[in-house]
Amino acid sequence: MADKLRTQQELERLQAKYIGTGHPDTTSWEWKTNIHRDTNATIVGHPPLLAYVALAQNEPAAKVRARLIRKMLQPVGPPPNREDEELMAAAAAAVQRQQNAES
Repeated sequence: MADKLRTQQELERLQAKYIGTGHPDTTSWEWKTNIHRDTNATIVGHPPLLAYVALAQNEPAAKVRARLIRKMLQPVGPPPNREDEELMAAAAAAVQRQQNAES
């Protein structure tokens, strides 16, 4: 039992230290974003790998590097709407309709 607790504590420590390791509340979008950012950062940070990708795409390395850096902002697209935000928006719309009906 002590080994299981120690393993769980070590996992929690690693998850707190390194963002990309995820946690139970990590969404699939966050996980994919971390993976894509790590991959792009690795390609940009290793010149031979960057040269290989540039050669495969038949573009200058500087252009590929710039594109990969820009892509790190939202590598898998904008974040999905959260359910609670949608509920809040629906509630606000209902209140607005009620106020318009009373006017």
